[in-house]
Amino acid sequence: MSLQSQLNDNWKQNLVLIAKNTFVWMYQLSEKYGNQIQHFDQIPYEELLELRSYGINGLWLIGIWERSPASRKIKELYGKQNCIASAYSINEYRITDTLGGETAFNILRENAHKAGIKLGCDIVPNHTGIDAPWIIDHPDWYLQAEINPSSNFRYNSPDISSDQRVEIKLEQGYYNQTGAAEVFQYSERQFENKLFIYHGNDGTSMPWNDTAQLNYLNPETRKAVRELIVEVAKKFDIIRFDAAMTLTKQHYKRLWFPYVGGEKYIPTRGGNIMDDHDFNKKMPNEFWIELLDDIHKTAPNTLLIAEAFWLMEGFFVNKLGMDRVYNSAFMNFLRDGNNKKFKQFIKDICGWDPYFMEHLVNYQSTPDEEPASNQFGDDKKYLGVCTLLATFPGLPMFGHGQIEGYKERYGMDFLQPHLHEKPRDEMIHIHQSKIKPLLDIRHKFSGSKNFRLHDYFLPTKNVANDVIAFSNKNGDYLSLIIFNNSKNQFDGYIENPFYDIKAKALALVDFYSGEEIPIPISTIRSFQIFISISPYECKVFEVKIDRE
Repeated sequence: MSLQSQLNDNWKQNLVLIAKNTFVWMYQLSEKYGNQIQHFDQIPYEELLELRSYGINGLWLIGIWERSPASRKIKELYGKQNCIASAYSINEYRITDTLGGETAFNILRENAHKAGIKLGCDIVPNHTGIDAPWIIDHPDWYLQAEINPSSNFRYNSPDISSDQRVEIKLEQGYYNQTGAAEVFQYSERQFENKLFIYHGNDGTSMPWNDTAQLNYLNPETRKAVRELIVEVAKKFDIIRFDAAMTLTKQHYKRLWFPYVGGEKYIPTRGGNIMDDHDFNKKMPNEFWIELLDDIHKTAPNTLLIAEAFWLMEGFFVNKLGMDRVYNSAFMNFLRDGNNKKFKQFIKDICGWDPYFMEHLVNYQSTPDEEPASNQFGDDKKYLGVCTLLATFPGLPMFGHGQIEGYKERYGMDFLQPHLHEKPRDEMIHIHQSKIKPLLDIRHKFSGSKNFRLHDYFLPTKNVANDVIAFSNKNGDYLSLIIFNNSKNQFDGYIENPFYDIKAKALALVDFYSGEEIPIPISTIRSFQIFISISPYECKVFEVKIDRE
């Protein structure tokens, strides 16, 4: 098998992922096809082929699991209408009957694979729904206190439990928006004792009030979560782990069992101080290392993606062995025009491990962010950054509605869109004419072994920090990408980018127009490529080599 064939067949290397908020997508499909589409097996096969026609070969389905009944009750008590339980307040990891259950999903999976699309899902290992069966059957699997951790927390609120055996009450401040307690009150009806169980929390914002925080110092908890994930991995090609960084030993201890004088822990956990010796005794290994070992033994073909921030990207890939990890720098730096910082970020990676770039998930938006068209606009800048996304090493991820140019951010409790948006022809044209052709040859850009970042010089010999230029070689395909992430025109050059290529002559072939630009090479193999680049333009070249 040729190298090019190997690259084409390596789906993990060349995955292009799109996220879909499942219930919203079903509603949109119903409108599009003029009939009610509720179950997975009702998704038209031509819709999967259409996704594939855009260069997409991975579909991340959000919100497919059985959700917490209590989460729905909480939202009703808030006065929210047309909402369902949160997709991340999970009752059971079972395909919800609302979507047709396992039978309908199996048909979708078969159709998706036939269309050339891998299927992905979420797992939220940090917490469960507030009234999940686990909390009823195994309350000791959750972080808790026997005494209310704050005298300011009061529970004069409705019982939201759907199980007659237990009573569950939120702190009343949630309902009038005056407080955000870290715990909820839990009690078994046949006993008078009460427990105060912690909500899921990453310490950066309001506790997630429809969730319950799992206790990872309990070995039974860790074992149960690992077994659950292994079973899911047998059914899905891709798993995305929500808030994965919260379960590393470093941050789990910081949040819940802080050091004396520790910082940024959950406020009411200040009295739960634990030294390293005792903590390591209870949690001797990184949960993720143990889990990945299980997955590699039982479901080695499943691709694992970690949503990990807090400068944990390198740790997840190099220390834990995660397949892919979020790269928030791509979205944030390019959106804000922090081009010098973005280039330094890439230079640092190239300096210590160029292969690391292949493990990054690059994106212009995520389900937790504003849509790409809101962040990058819908004109030249959007196209330029999207072109960079399609040609950069790693895994490109597209948001729900990104191709259509939708501007609504879909909440995790949406049953349907709140805005009545129609696909925008100009955005679809951008993807069909400019982005799809690049994604169709994704294997020519996805690797990073031969990736090189180049400086773009002005006539003054100063570096234009707003211009991002790089070359890459995958198989026999050598490319040069130049992106101007600014509103200024530049007339400059790249110096000697192909110094190690033995050739009689070189030429740049414009990817879109086919125009060929000869590159003169001196006998001392030092040359300059002069390229003018307009505001927010991204030029894509194949480098043609004459070795005679």
